[in-house]
Amino acid sequence: MRLVHLDLKGAAPRVSYLEEVFPLLSQLGANGILIEYEDMFPFKGELEILKSPYAYSEEDIERIQQLAELHKLEVVPLVQTFGHVEFILKHEKYQHLREVERFPNSFNPHVPDTLALLKSILSQVIEKHRRSTWIHIGADEVFHLGEGMDSKNWMSRNKGDTGTIYLKHIKEVLGFIATQYWGLRALMWDDMLRKISVGALRGESMGTVAVVAPEPGVSAAPTCMATLAGVVPSARQEPVPGSVGTRVSGEHEEPQASSCRWHRYDHYSVLCELLPVGIPSLAICLQTLVNGGFTEETKRKVLDTLGFQSMQLEQSTCEGRGAFPGAEIYHMVEQVNGHLKESILKALEEESAIKGWFSPYHRKRQFGNPRNMESFGSKVLKLHEDWESFVRDLRAHLERVYFPDTVEEWMEENVNLYLDQLRGLVRDYR
Repeated sequence: MRLVHLDLKGAAPRVSYLEEVFPLLSQLGANGILIEYEDMFPFKGELEILKSPYAYSEEDIERIQQLAELHKLEVVPLVQTFGHVEFILKHEKYQHLREVERFPNSFNPHVPDTLALLKSILSQVIEKHRRSTWIHIGADEVFHLGEGMDSKNWMSRNKGDTGTIYLKHIKEVLGFIATQYWGLRALMWDDMLRKISVGALRGESMGTVAVVAPEPGVSAAPTCMATLAGVVPSARQEPVPGSVGTRVSGEHEEPQASSCRWHRYDHYSVLCELLPVGIPSLAICLQTLVNGGFTEETKRKVLDTLGFQSMQLEQSTCEGRGAFPGAEIYHMVEQVNGHLKESILKALEEESAIKGWFSPYHRKRQFGNPRNMESFGSKVLKLHEDWESFVRDLRAHLERVYFPDTVEEWMEENVNLYLDQLRGLVRDYR
């Protein structure tokens, strides 16, 4: 499969936008969607505390799968089962499950409640994805593993290391999936496995699991944990039968690549690029995978599909209006990135009349000479009016794609940071 990873820990799009995007992804060569819901999943019961105020509804989850099926995209849900669980461990209710008490990044695998909680989370997600034949268990970037007292004590008693702790926990997670959901196949990221010796990997028999390198365009070979040198060339072979309940499938069914669309690096970080702005890059990645390289054919297909006249990879620019979902946002964000900061700082810092006769000192004391102020007033008022009009249009486009929390965060981080300086100047001028 050629999977597109939708990481919804930030800037989760409305379902109406996915309805427009899924046919485009299929046209560009994707045949699967890897969905990392995090707090956008409609958790119920004791898990309801985990969901965002803007979480998808159960009807939304069903609609997403219907849309994917319509466009021949297999949905692979991703549930983080070790690291990247800040959205869980930030809650006081689950703080006792942290590997290190003061950090919410990773689970303590030695506390029985950890596996019990994961079973509940996995069950709710899998039950809402009965069409799916794959589940992704994440398991990347388990920061601070081995630093907690429970882990230190375990390693001391068992003469083990962080690698054996990691494999033990992953084996328990995969064992639950194999026992409860016969035939469901598992995926996981490979970065933690690369730190574990081949001998340790060969010592664990964990059934069949495909290991995926989380960089765009990197292929993952099907492997089994008995030879999880899936991190070394010798493991690139047909999988051998695993434990009871796991399914061993032919090589052509296995995922070949995952093209990533990170929305945040973690639950606490600022937003990464918005999906509409990343679509040209995503299109290039997908077509490069389809064609085996970035050929002229690849470039032409991307340009025709997205409605651009030309592209300059070195400058990360595309010329033309664009005819893909969110093209307006793509161009407007370009304007923000390329001109907003520059134009405002130029007005505030290079205008001599402002620096000499309308400094922060003057503004604080409401002290200024109208003669000097009038020399820059009309220019500043026009700049302010133009940007406010532009931002109103941008906000309207963003609100059609995103929920209010995403719109406010993106505007705060990318627009208000500079526009508020201009707004303040205009307010004091008036």
